[in-house]
Amino acid sequence: MFNDIGALELVTIVVLAVLVFGPDKLPKVIQDVMRTVRKIREFSESAKQDIRQELGPEFKDFEFEDLNPKTFIRKQLENDELGLKEIRNGFDLKKEMAEVTDAVHGRDAGSSSSASSSSPSSGGRIDMVKKPEEPGKDDRPPFDADAT
Repeated sequence: MFNDIGALELVTIVVLAVLVFGPDKLPKVIQDVMRTVRKIREFSESAKQDIRQELGPEFKDFEFEDLNPKTFIRKQLENDELGLKEIRNGFDLKKEMAEVTDAVHGRDAGSSSSASSSSPSSGGRIDMVKKPEEPGKDDRPPFDADAT
C-alpha cells in the first residue's frame, strides 16, 4: 500500500503525528486508525464475497483486480486465443528496420544503380527535393476546365 514512501517521508509523518497529537495520545490514535483500517478491510472482503455469491458459479474465477483496465488488457494479451504470440514472434523488427533503412538510403539492388547513375556527385544519396519537370517542345500545358 505504501511501497513508494521512503525513510525521509516516514520520519516526517512520525514527527508531524507527534507534534499534532502529542506523545501521550499518539498510541491511542494509532490504535484507532488501525481498528478503522481493519474494519474497512473486513467490510470490503464481505462485500466482495456477497458480489461473488450473487454472480453465481459461472463467475467463480472473477477477480476485482481484473476491472482495472491495465490488468484487463494485460490478461487479454497474455491469452493465446487470439494468436498474438505467433504474430509477435513472426515479426522481426530489426529486419524490417534494416529493409526500411536500405530503401531510404537507396541500397536496394534496383534503386542503388539508378541512384548512383543519376547523381554521381551526391555520393549515392537520393535527392529528395521535388524538381519541376521540363515540358517538351510539342507538349501542351494541361487543360484545366475549372480555370476557364
